Amino acid sequence: MKTEEWKTYRTRFLVKAKQLNSNLSFVDPLGREHSGRKGDYLVESSDGVVRIAPRHIFEDIYVPMLLEQRAFLPLENGKPSRRKPVQPWRDRRSPGPSLGVM
Repeated sequence: MKTEEWKTYRTRFLVKAKQLNSNLSFVDPLGREHSGRKGDYLVESSDGVVRIAPRHIFEDIYVPMLLEQRAFLPLENGKPSRRKPVQPWRDRRSPGPSLGVM
């Protein structure tokens, strides 16, 4: 398997993953056997656990995060949409009474 850079993907949790360019089998430190085919994904979760996810499942669940775009932008026809970036949260409630000195 060629060495490639890890990419960050997101779902409810962040993971790093590499798509396999050849079949891969390994035994993890807990003695569990993992195997995958070309096109499947080698996935590392935030706690350091490494596993293999089948391509059809991985691509159905995870969305890649681009380094230059930390906010998720939905795709339209395979291209990023031109939507306004996500704005930081603001408290839109009316301000409370003034604390001025009388």
